[in-house]
Amino acid sequence: MAVLRDRPYVQFNFLVNLGTGSTQGPDAGFQEVSGVGMEVTVSEYRNGNSGENSVLKITGLNKSTDVTLKRGAIGSLSLYRWLDEIRNGNQSALRTVTIELQNEDHTQVVQTWKLMRARIIKHTSGPFNAKGTDVAMEELVLAYERLEME
Repeated sequence: MAVLRDRPYVQFNFLVNLGTGSTQGPDAGFQEVSGVGMEVTVSEYRNGNSGENSVLKITGLNKSTDVTLKRGAIGSLSLYRWLDEIRNGNQSALRTVTIELQNEDHTQVVQTWKLMRARIIKHTSGPFNAKGTDVAMEELVLAYERLEME
């Protein structure tokens, strides 16, 4: 699904599906998504009788980074309900969260990131300041087990 072109796509045209099937409406509207990534660990090993004076690099486990999503507080409890299912031990609460980057005129998805078996691990609201004029924000941190890109 990734669409290759010579110049990079801009970062501000994206859709988020929190595993509900919807990318529309205020529940799916996020100001920022950051930290999508993964790494593969490497173990070093060397036999004592090796003829080479260097170590072997052995591919280890896959690790996914935590993802942070930020949005303005909209009075919706959908994220809290999901978090409540997770903290109550409901194994079916794990979801596939999809982030889609669109082209500039919003007619085509040019790249997709799928966060497999995602769960909320942190939810923060605020800060609240009676002298400020900023939008009240909520922040969501997701942990997931596998990243797939299309």
